[in-house]
Amino acid sequence: MNEQRTAIPRDSRPMVRKIADFPLVAMVTAVLLLLFTGQLAIAAGRALPPLDPELALVASGAITVLLVVAVYKLAIRHLGENPRDDLRAEHAARDLGLGLGLGFVLFSLIVGTAAVFDVYNIVGEGGAGQLVRILVTITIIPALVEELLFRGILFRWLEEFGGSWFALAATSALFGLAHIFNPNASALSSFAIALEAGLLLGGAYMLTRSLWMPIGLHAAWNFTQGFVWDVPVSGIDQQGLVEARLSGPELLSGGAFGLEASLIAMLIATAAGAWLVRRAVQRGELVRPWWVRRRLARAAPVAAEARRAGTPD
Repeated sequence: MNEQRTAIPRDSRPMVRKIADFPLVAMVTAVLLLLFTGQLAIAAGRALPPLDPELALVASGAITVLLVVAVYKLAIRHLGENPRDDLRAEHAARDLGLGLGLGFVLFSLIVGTAAVFDVYNIVGEGGAGQLVRILVTITIIPALVEELLFRGILFRWLEEFGGSWFALAATSALFGLAHIFNPNASALSSFAIALEAGLLLGGAYMLTRSLWMPIGLHAAWNFTQGFVWDVPVSGIDQQGLVEARLSGPELLSGGAFGLEASLIAMLIATAAGAWLVRRAVQRGELVRPWWVRRRLARAAPVAAEARRAGTPD
């Protein structure tokens, strides 16, 4: 028997750094940074000189986007034991375009299916008067900030700690819970959001390991339902290009919350999300829990040395 023992690599980082880099600590730090940035953006928006309401909205939105992206690039992406940039330029246009296209197609398919069942009907002409408001407050800001929070921070470090399945389940549940405070929300609508959007957006993030596809998907989903088809966006009524009415059983129409709370959306969007997750698993994007990775990393040098020495593992 070979008595030689293989030394296990030691982590030479100071204890304070080890604590700061631990996934859950890094996650809390990132959340606090994002919350601070949000408050800073609100304060900066209020400090703007008197402007035309639409111009003020655009300026405030631009400030929010610039501050959030700057804090992410300068601080958040550097946190943790394995820093990475989920807003990198590589494949950004491709992934954003895929997300935008998928979001538009999916919600148009949901609306078309609802029309077949006579729960969605166009009853008149709408208008583009609310375009700027919808772009800023319903489309761009929610897509960027919510995806950065739920996928770029929570999913990233929950996955690093507990693995992909844990992160997917936890962020889906939290995303649904966050929408319980929306107008006309219910337990069913929050469950629907958790199931369909949590799986869909989490799957897009797992597949691309980038925030661009989830951001595009989220933005197009909101814009398509609110501005194109005049469907309430997560319970918030919008003025769209057409005037539409939802009617019939709430299970099919989603009631006042909108089609996101309908069985139609749950089936179509969840199926799409499941497909994205499946593709991610097939590509080898499934991450094991932190403790499993540590155990395997410690065992690998010993196993390699045993193979070289010709002794059993």
